[in-house]
Amino acid sequence: MTTTLPSSQALADTALQCPRALTHYDTELRAVLAAAADTPAPGGADPGGFAPAWELPAAGDDLDRFFAPSGISAHTLDEDGGRRIGLLNLMHNSRTRTTKTFASLVIVARAVAHIRRTGESVVIVTPSSANKATALRDAVLRAHESALVTPDQLRIVCVVPSGSTAKLWHCGLAGDATSRTAHPLAVLRTDEPGDVKQLARAVVEQEAEALYAGHGIRLWHSLDLRNYMVADAVRALFERDFLPEGDRTHAHSVSSAFGLLGHFHGQQWHTRRQWPDIGGQYFLVQHLGTPDMVSSLHHGRFDHRPAWVFRDGLFHQDQDPHFPQVAHDPGEQLDATFYTHTPATSPRMNEIIARQGGGGVVVSLMECLGHYPRIRHMLAPHGVHLPADPRDLREWSLVMALTGVLNGIERGLITTREVLVHGSGSYGTGDFRPADPRHLHPVASLEDLRHVVRAAAAA
Repeated sequence: MTTTLPSSQALADTALQCPRALTHYDTELRAVLAAAADTPAPGGADPGGFAPAWELPAAGDDLDRFFAPSGISAHTLDEDGGRRIGLLNLMHNSRTRTTKTFASLVIVARAVAHIRRTGESVVIVTPSSANKATALRDAVLRAHESALVTPDQLRIVCVVPSGSTAKLWHCGLAGDATSRTAHPLAVLRTDEPGDVKQLARAVVEQEAEALYAGHGIRLWHSLDLRNYMVADAVRALFERDFLPEGDRTHAHSVSSAFGLLGHFHGQQWHTRRQWPDIGGQYFLVQHLGTPDMVSSLHHGRFDHRPAWVFRDGLFHQDQDPHFPQVAHDPGEQLDATFYTHTPATSPRMNEIIARQGGGGVVVSLMECLGHYPRIRHMLAPHGVHLPADPRDLREWSLVMALTGVLNGIERGLITTREVLVHGSGSYGTGDFRPADPRHLHPVASLEDLRHVVRAAAAA
């Protein structure tokens, strides 16, 4: 049942919860999906090739079980500088601990609807920096567990850069040799993580026709930004129903800002306006390895970097409030998940922020470590537990976002009374079992990946 806060308080002291958001918003989600077919992808990227219709399977107990991990909750974390800091917890799936669960469930549900309607089998092929692979593999396994489809009908091939393997979770799809062949984790050794995107697209373009002709199997390259935009629209529906109206900054650690674009799309949907104008500002948080969206937003070009001064063993700068004041290295890679350079979504995000308000900031590892004890203390009462030793943290998204917010408040970059941090990911070494290195499929070329895909189709 929908709950609306009766007062003007920005976030209630008690968590507001929607346990099965994708089921709760089933009717609206289906309508948003149906409209997506006529909605241009952000950045104008046309994925091409086969894709299932923008529809879900019929509602029922099996679909409800499948959507079970799509919970959302809101919490008040702290007051800082006269501003209330809240958390939108999108990490309730204990088998992923990231918001990638939402889009992955919708992607797999679309594949299920196609399989049921046509009888064709589907092999999903996706590039990933780690979290998307974990979430999609979990969603495929859940589709099998929920009896939506059989393992023969739906399989998945993931292509991950070698630098991200420490973040891959073990999944039941790796339970035996046959299943590992049918659902492989391919690892590309590369110095440029973005190469996995080109490789995944190329293998689908080259193999799709032959596999369909020879085996009746559809290859689906699922990297369509609309998959994420549609699924993340439920964030705005939750906000509409569970939080009061008013000026609010939505802060998010971003690589391409899919989550914020999805939230904005959800606002457009429920207000039926191109520019919702209901008080939503956006604040982008990035790290020094890929600060392109913040650079573009505040300096008009992707390659802007501040002038650093090396002093006392550290790099310092105080001229640009949107970049760290101190860092171990100006090019440090804080988290391998945030690997996208010059994202095609940046112009659209710049346009939205120019109209709605907001900004962005880049954080360093040293800044995150400086705020870590406070952030850990803020989160613990709300069931989000960071490891005592930050060296055990594997997913830095939430810590990055909260560090960016604390810095943004201190530097006067955030102007609204309330900041809602989108908790898109957080896990440490004690939260998951890593994928067994022996179960990974190393690939060095397109031909290598073609063999992996063919084996998955034939398994």
